Amino acid sequence: MSQSRINRRKSRMKRFFRTLMLLGILSLLTFGGVAGYFVYKLANVSTETQVELDRGVKSEKREEIVKPGKDNISILFLGVDDRDGNLEGRTDAMILATFNKEHGSVKLLNIPRDSLVEIPGRRNRDKINHAHAFGGLDLAVETVENLFDIPVDYYVKLNFKAFIEIVDALGGVEVEVPFTFTEMDSNDQQGAITLNEGTQLLNGEEALAFARMRKKDPRGDLGRGERQQEVLKAIITKGASLSSITSYNDVMNSIEDHMTTNLSFGNMLALHSYSSALSNIESLRLEGSDARINGGYYYELNPESVRELSATFRVHLGLVE
Repeated sequence: MSQSRINRRKSRMKRFFRTLMLLGILSLLTFGGVAGYFVYKLANVSTETQVELDRGVKSEKREEIVKPGKDNISILFLGVDDRDGNLEGRTDAMILATFNKEHGSVKLLNIPRDSLVEIPGRRNRDKINHAHAFGGLDLAVETVENLFDIPVDYYVKLNFKAFIEIVDALGGVEVEVPFTFTEMDSNDQQGAITLNEGTQLLNGEEALAFARMRKKDPRGDLGRGERQQEVLKAIITKGASLSSITSYNDVMNSIEDHMTTNLSFGNMLALHSYSSALSNIESLRLEGSDARINGGYYYELNPESVRELSATFRVHLGLVE
């Protein structure tokens, strides 16, 4: 390589690093030390929580790697009923989200945990929440991909403790309680939580009870699914508010101990481009019916509903016109 080319490369590198330093200084001057600390903390937390899937960084249903900052993506949120901190076992909640970059729109679907589906590698159909117990994250992700014929690009997995601490750190979330009911708390103490009908500001334990309750809801898993979506939207919306910036330290401390994801630090920052869509997140519904098979309860999915949702997601992700 000629000396002139080496000198040009050094010059470009110097300009690049000077630009980075200038951007960093401007950020600190504009937003103050809080923003600088926030970025530092988020970078550290994303490193601690990042766990790649065994499949690698790309779904087999993708031809190329996608990134939140420039592509349409999908994220699978998994809630694990885990008390030991190892984030294993069955998934108590599964919410699929797709993000369309062009329209800045978000679609959410709760997948009932008792949904009867084909689980890759298993002889018989089973409940979708068993996939994680059988084969961990990769099998849970693959099962959802096969169900809707779409790539699941990213995942976020957290347990009840993270959920409670995140809600508390944000100062609670506001939801619409459909009717008055009592529910157990995170320690399984029966009747510990009472929620009254109407618009309520819930703390972490109350929000968990709101999201978990099923048997007292006349709509069963469907009602619970809609409540889980409502809580997730409330958390996302409040978490994006500048008024809660002082709570982010507590939120990140909880995330570091009780959550895993394959989203990198850059991926997380890129998701900020959807902040304008937070007030208009579309909730979808997976139709089905109750079924008893060999004495066990299952949610038998409506094939037409699955096909319609598959088509909706494929269009939203830009996989088809």
